Amino acid sequence: MTNIAFTKMHGLGNDFVIIDTRNLSLKITTAGARALADRHTGIGFDQLILLDSVPVESSLSSADIFMHIYNADGSNVEACGNATRCVADLILARGSPAKLKIGTRAGILKAERLPNGMVTVDMGKPKFNWKDIPLSEESDTLYLDIQAGTLKNPTAVNIGNPHCVFFVDNAEIIPLETLGQELEFHVLFPKRVNIGIVEVKDAKNIRLRVWERGAGITQACGTAACAAAISAHRRDLAGREVLVELDGGLLNIQWRADDHVIMTGPTATSFTGSFNPQLIGA
Repeated sequence: MTNIAFTKMHGLGNDFVIIDTRNLSLKITTAGARALADRHTGIGFDQLILLDSVPVESSLSSADIFMHIYNADGSNVEACGNATRCVADLILARGSPAKLKIGTRAGILKAERLPNGMVTVDMGKPKFNWKDIPLSEESDTLYLDIQAGTLKNPTAVNIGNPHCVFFVDNAEIIPLETLGQELEFHVLFPKRVNIGIVEVKDAKNIRLRVWERGAGITQACGTAACAAAISAHRRDLAGREVLVELDGGLLNIQWRADDHVIMTGPTATSFTGSFNPQLIGA
C-alpha cells in the first residue's frame, strides 16, 4: 500500500488530521488512531477526521459527504464543530458549491464559506433532556448536583455530543488539567463528557476553557463554545449571540429563535503530507 495522504488543519488551534478515504480501503483501529495522534512519533492532532462517501440508503443520504471522527485516545465521537468547519473549508475551496451538507453520527450539519473567509456551520438544535445528554439518572440539566474542588452545580447540554458547563468568577485559576480528567469520567455521564469552564464577561462576551473528552485540554472546541453560549443564556447570564473567547481565539455563537445554533469562525491549513501505512498497522 502506498503512503496515505493527509491534510493538517486547525480551527483556533483545535487541530485535525483529515484523510479522504473515498478512494481508499482504509480502516482505523483505536491503536492506529493513537499512533497517528502521538505528537512525537506520529503526526499529532486533537481529532482524526476520515472523509467517506454517504450510504445511499440511509437517513443521511442527502449529505454531500460523511465524516468519521476519532479523538486522540482513539475513541469515536458523534460531532466536532471546528472539524466540520475545517472540512467545509477544505472541500469548498476546491470549487464545490458555496454550501455543504456534512453527515456525522449526530446528523447532517450544514456549512458555508463566507465572503470574509470565515466558515459558519449550523450545529442544529441543542438537547436538554437528561436521557439525551445522556445522564445515568434523571436530573435537572440546568443545575446538576456535581461538585469538584471549587466547581459546582453545572449545566448539561448535548449539541452533537455531551457537555458539562461550570460557571466561575475566574476561569484562569481553575486547575482544569486535574479536574477535567476527573469530571470527564463522572458516574453521571455513562458516555463520558466534555468539560467547559465559563467566565461571563458581559451579556455578549464569555471566556471559555475546555477539557475535551478523549483529548484533554484543547486550544478550542466548537461544540463546547456552543454549549457555553447556550448554557449562559439558559442561566440568564448572556444573550442569544455571544463572542466566545477560547485559548486559541474567538468564535461567534448565535442561538437563533428557531432553536438552531450557528457557529462562525476562522480555519487554517497547516500543511499537507503523507505517512507510511505501517504507522497505523495497515
